[in-house]
Amino acid sequence: MARPRSISDERLLTATEEVIGQVGPGFTLAQVAAEAQVAVGTVAQRFGSKSGLLQALSRITTVRTVESMRTVAARKRSPMDGLRSAAVNVYVGLGDADRAANNLGQLGVDIGDPELRSLLGEHYAAVENELRRLVRAAAGELPSAPAPTRAARALLSVLNGASLDWSIRPKGRLVDRLEQDIDAVLVGWRRKEE
Repeated sequence: MARPRSISDERLLTATEEVIGQVGPGFTLAQVAAEAQVAVGTVAQRFGSKSGLLQALSRITTVRTVESMRTVAARKRSPMDGLRSAAVNVYVGLGDADRAANNLGQLGVDIGDPELRSLLGEHYAAVENELRRLVRAAAGELPSAPAPTRAARALLSVLNGASLDWSIRPKGRLVDRLEQDIDAVLVGWRRKEE
C-alpha cells in the first residue's frame, strides 16, 4: 500500500515561486527543496526535473491568477471598478524590483523553451479571456471602449508593458504604476464619442 503524500504539490510550487523570486532562473531543485524543507528527492520524484517543476508551476499560476482576478472583481461595487482591480491584480504579486527582475529573468528562460512558451501562451490567453469577460460586464460604463476582444488585448498589453518597464526601471510601487497605466486607458474609454 502506497504511503499518503504528506508534502503537497502546493507547498513545493510555493517554494519554487519563492526561490525564483530570490535567485531567478538559475535556481536549483536543491534550493526549492531547502525552501520547502524537504529532501531534494521529494521534488525530483514529484516533478521529474526542473522543467517538469516549471511546467506545473505555470499551470497552477494560470489557475491562481484567473481565480484571483475573479475574486478581486467580485468584491467591487461596480463592474468598472472590478475590471480595474482585476487588471491591476494580475502582476501585483511580483513584489519589489529585485524579485520582479528575477521573475523577468525566468520569463526569458520560459520563452526559450517550447513547452514553457506554450504554457505561457495559455496563461496570457486565460488572463485575456477573463479581461474580456470583465470588459463585457463593464460595457455600460465604457461607451468608447473597442470591442471586448480588442479591449482585453489592449489591457493585457498595457499590463505586460508596464510590469516589464517597471521591472527594468522601478520607480515607486508596481501597483501604483499599474493603476496609473490602466486608468490612462479606462479614462478614455469612459468618455462618449461625440
